[in-house]
Amino acid sequence: MSDQSSPTAAQPAAEPVHLKEIGQIALTVRDLGKAKDFYGRVLGLEFLFDANTMAFFRCGSIRVMISTAANAEPSEGTIIYFRTADINATHASLKEQGVRIIQAPHLVAKMAEHDLWMAFLKDPEGNTLALMSEVAHAAR
Repeated sequence: MSDQSSPTAAQPAAEPVHLKEIGQIALTVRDLGKAKDFYGRVLGLEFLFDANTMAFFRCGSIRVMISTAANAEPSEGTIIYFRTADINATHASLKEQGVRIIQAPHLVAKMAEHDLWMAFLKDPEGNTLALMSEVAHAAR
């Protein structure tokens, strides 16, 4: 009996996958109310809806889902990068609101058309978030 799932010379090769857009990013939290306040009030994301143990926000064309789960632990390996036109003003506002900043705005790379600046912070659950700003050379 042959294995129907293994490729053979008679079967065409699978087409390559080319994903082009992120539709949603999910973060796991322990305290949904605290996280909703942070992402909505502090970061200013547009609240969309609640569904059981999940809350959904919009950030540009991306939907951000925060949800609780058993044994939820913050993820140190996943970082959401939020674009901002003025990284220094955004950083100052977040710091003034008591957001835990782990790295102040700093130059990451000088590119042909712009300089890339970043700053890093923590949400109330310990998830790492980043601010990124692409500053045009003419704006220096």
